[in-house]
Amino acid sequence: MTASRGHRRPALALAGTAAVALAAQLGPTATAVAPLRRRLFPRLAGAGRPGRIALTFDDGPDPESTPRFLDVLAEHRVRATFFVLGTMLVRSPWLAADLVAAGHEVAVHGWEHRNLLARGPLATYRDLARTRALVEATTGLAPRFFRPPYGVLTGPALLASARLGLAPVLWTRWGRDWRATATPDSVFGTVTAGLDGGDTVLLHDADCAAAPGAWRATLAALPRLLAECRRRGWVVGPLGAHR
Repeated sequence: MTASRGHRRPALALAGTAAVALAAQLGPTATAVAPLRRRLFPRLAGAGRPGRIALTFDDGPDPESTPRFLDVLAEHRVRATFFVLGTMLVRSPWLAADLVAAGHEVAVHGWEHRNLLARGPLATYRDLARTRALVEATTGLAPRFFRPPYGVLTGPALLASARLGLAPVLWTRWGRDWRATATPDSVFGTVTAGLDGGDTVLLHDADCAAAPGAWRATLAALPRLLAECRRRGWVVGPLGAHR
């Protein structure tokens, strides 16, 4: 009896350790549920000052699409935050300088658009560190913010971002603009449904993780969205001015 119990104890300890490790990996993924994060983790959700809207773009930069977004933003005198992928930035590093020259923020989205759930602590840290280093090298500025692909945070991602001095930020409103069925009207309607002061808006300036050409619907909707924000009295800008 005693020996049998003794054999069980190491197995139970291993099971307990595995459960703790799994909880540490998966626990933060609950923040992917938008209503939950807005209520319990407002800063992570991107909630900011009530008179402002933070405008953010993911998945670029792409030389075909990103300059067109820069033109629209310049025309409306609006700055934004661009969460870039390392694999995209390394192909067009000059676009980072263009973003900064236009007054926009450049932030970390990861090296590839891969769900971090499948990555361990070391791989996650290397992914974020590599992207952060490239952003700093191409812009001359240390990035401040991090957004995980698909908005799925993990324990290792939280630890890595803290070590690298990156604040994780998701969003409160999005345009569902990655879909093949997206239209300028659908993007505008989805973003503005329930839009309120203090929100952070997620859009996409590239289609590397979206339906081919989906960014065109976003680009066409952008002037109307900016005009609507002005009509409601909100100042649209980057995350750094929002928090």
